[in-house]
Amino acid sequence: MIDRAIPLLYLAAAVSFILALMWLSAVATARRGVLVGVAGMALAVCGTLLRPEIVNYRWIAAAFVAGTVIGVPMAMMPMTAVPQRTALSHAFGALAAALVGTAEYYLRAPGIDRFTMGALSIEVLLGFLTFTASLMAFGKLQEVLPTRPITYRNQNVLNLSLFGLAAGAGAYLVVRPDTAWLFPLFIAMALLFGVLLILPIGGADMPTVISLLNSYAGLSAAAMGFVLNNKLLIIAGALDGSSGFILSVIMCRAMNRSFTNVLFGAFGQVQAGAASEPERRTARSATPEEAVDILRAASRVIVVPGYGMAVAQAQHKVRELYDALTKAGVDVKFAIHPVAGRMPGHMNVLLAEADIPYDKLMEMDDVNSEFSQTDVALVIGANDVTNPAARHDRGSPIYGMPILDVDKARTVMVVKRSMSPGFAGIDNELYYMDRTLMVFGDAKAVVGGIVKELAGAAG
Repeated sequence: MIDRAIPLLYLAAAVSFILALMWLSAVATARRGVLVGVAGMALAVCGTLLRPEIVNYRWIAAAFVAGTVIGVPMAMMPMTAVPQRTALSHAFGALAAALVGTAEYYLRAPGIDRFTMGALSIEVLLGFLTFTASLMAFGKLQEVLPTRPITYRNQNVLNLSLFGLAAGAGAYLVVRPDTAWLFPLFIAMALLFGVLLILPIGGADMPTVISLLNSYAGLSAAAMGFVLNNKLLIIAGALDGSSGFILSVIMCRAMNRSFTNVLFGAFGQVQAGAASEPERRTARSATPEEAVDILRAASRVIVVPGYGMAVAQAQHKVRELYDALTKAGVDVKFAIHPVAGRMPGHMNVLLAEADIPYDKLMEMDDVNSEFSQTDVALVIGANDVTNPAARHDRGSPIYGMPILDVDKARTVMVVKRSMSPGFAGIDNELYYMDRTLMVFGDAKAVVGGIVKELAGAAG
């Protein structure tokens, strides 16, 4: 009876994972996708616990308790910390796969066959490098490590040489799995490469890095499925790996960048002369009171959220602003750039937490045509994704990157703490345009002040 139930549970779990990915691709169905994905994982765990190979649940129960103690506080972290939490999730998942691979090697060697050893080498290599790379990404996202690229002479040559040595060691172990002394060295090289991989990557590239690490973790899990002869692991890992890779491609296209440029380009260094540029040009500033007058006279407003909104945790104040403007008869929409924030979908997650209606969230390709008919483009903490230099300045590091066409709106208001450059390390031409007004201050405080003024005027 149990032998028949396990394949059915695995089949139901696999179908759930596929449906979850399909529904997660749209904002309106994302919640359903999450719930179905969770249900699928519960089915997969139940099926695994019923396997006859498990004769004692003591250590499993202990791991369950430990995981719960760690996982529940992580789930209670603020929504602004979703990128960091995602990086940690990748780290834990990759470490689990790598440790399973390590245990299988020492259990089976030297009698392990070459195909299994090949899958095991891929599992361990990707698992351990993803573990340390994800921890490094967490450190940069949490700003316990420098968010800027850290570079040194011949860095790419050294990194690629190290990866080549690790891959070579894995290949040698496929031919000679009895070379037990090489296996710990293989692990050490994978761990070190994960650290060195993230050092030269700046904050601007974190959305792509997060999705790419997700792909690595999934591929490691798929390889583990071949090692353990577990079809569900193969399916789930392949889905995870392929979806993460596709998302990484989308992120690269959104930045007009290549994988090699993201991983080895040290993008995000402050450009020489960027700090002195504001001295040669003047930006017009406005007070929250002046901003209220402009918003009150508008009929169409497009809000452009960015990482500054996330840092200030201003999403709920933005919701209050949406309510106040909508009540006043203003048509309000939100423009979401694919790489705004620190991870794919970061802005969608924050706005969804504040209960912004899904139909008001518009992707870049859909909203760009509407800016020219918009009275006010309200930019809250977004920087590089609104910089017109991406269209015409061939010397700019963001040249060719698709941007939100906020400069085509009749009036542009930018809520920002200061004139400092964004992750790309360059000045934003938008701030010096005649139709742009800078409203300086913390996004939460500024938007809250605007809401208060609007409410007072309405009263």
